Amino acid sequence: MNNRHQMRKILEQCPSCGSDVHITEVRCESCDTRVQAKYRPCDFCRLTDEQATFLRIFVGSRGNLTEVEKRLGVSYPTVRAKLDEIVGRLGDGGGRRSILEAVARGDLKPDDAARRLRNEEG
Repeated sequence: MNNRHQMRKILEQCPSCGSDVHITEVRCESCDTRVQAKYRPCDFCRLTDEQATFLRIFVGSRGNLTEVEKRLGVSYPTVRAKLDEIVGRLGDGGGRRSILEAVARGDLKPDDAARRLRNEEG
């Protein structure tokens, strides 16, 4: 990859209205071959940078929450809350519930929750 172009995370939502976006093209940087189709981002692309970092630490600690707690310098309840947030983000089947729980914990602003709930519905 050319150093002039910094790779960015795939956009999943429109920066203007918050609706889901659809990935429709991939391109080879070597030969410029382009493939057009409908793609969905991987589940892990849904994670924020902070959540992805947490997940790397979690996996590196082999799921030991006490070790994660020590490495991050946060309390056990904070580690559990971050893990629950990631589970919800990855889609545990209870997306609406996870969103509402994040609001209740103060981890998500009500306006952001409303936007996510609308996206869940349709």
